[in-house]
Amino acid sequence: MHQPPADPSTGIVSEDPWSQLKSFTQARIALGRVGSSLPTQEVLDFSLSHALARDAVHLGLDTQALMAQIQATLSVEVHQVQSKATDRASYLLRPDWGRQLSEDSVLHLKAAKPKQAIDLLLVVADGLSSLAIKNHALPLLQEIHAQAPAEWHLGPVVIASQARVALADEVGEMLGANMVAMLIGERPGLSSPDSLGIYLTHQPRHGRSDADRNCISNVRPDGLGYAAAAKKLLWLAKEANRLKLSGVALKDESDVVMVQDASSGQ
Repeated sequence: MHQPPADPSTGIVSEDPWSQLKSFTQARIALGRVGSSLPTQEVLDFSLSHALARDAVHLGLDTQALMAQIQATLSVEVHQVQSKATDRASYLLRPDWGRQLSEDSVLHLKAAKPKQAIDLLLVVADGLSSLAIKNHALPLLQEIHAQAPAEWHLGPVVIASQARVALADEVGEMLGANMVAMLIGERPGLSSPDSLGIYLTHQPRHGRSDADRNCISNVRPDGLGYAAAAKKLLWLAKEANRLKLSGVALKDESDVVMVQDASSGQ
C-alpha cells in the first residue's frame, strides 16, 4: 500500500500532493512504490485493465439485438452491412478489408437507396471495441435525433460489422447521403475499453482520406457525454453543410461559440 511521504527531520507523515489529483482522472498517476516495485494492488489493477482492453477488441457485436433496440427506440429503418473481412482474425490482419463493403452488402445497399435525399446518414460500426457500441451507441443516437434540425432527413441507421472508419464513405456514397457520421468503437485504452468515436465526412465517396474527416473522440459518460457529443457533431455538420467541406479545412470552434454565447448572455 502506498504511504504518504514523511519529513525525514521530524518523522511526521505529510499528505501526498498527488492523491487529490487522482480524483480528477482515471489516468495512472500516484501509483506508489514498495521498495523498487509497484504496490501489488496497482499491478493487479493494470493486469485487469489490460485484459479488459484485449477482450474489447475481440468481443463480437450482437447486431440483431442492437438493430431491435434502435428500431424500438427511434422507429427508424435499420440496415446491416458487412465489410470484406469475414471474421475478427481477418479484420485485425487485413485493415484494408475492413474499409470495403462485401459484395452482398453492396447489392443490399443498391436496393435500399431511398428516394428522399439524406442530409446526415448515421453509420454504427463495431470497430476495435464492440463494447463501446453496445454501451453507448443507442443513447448517442437518441441525442443526435433529438438535437438534429427538424428539416434534416437523417434516413436509415446502418449497422456495419468488422468495419473500419473509411467504410462509412462507401456506405454514404451508395445511399446518396450529403454527409455521413460513423459511430465506431475506438482502440481500447487501459482506462477506457469502451470509448466511442465519431467521424464526420461531407460528400462521402470511396477514396476519401482521413484529412477529409472530422473526429470526435472519447464519447462515454466518463469522457465526452452523449448530449455534448451530439451537439458538437451537429455543429460540425451544420458548418460542413454551409462551407461544403469537412476535415482539416473545417475547424471545430463549437466550444468557442458556446463561450461567446455565454459571455453575451444568450
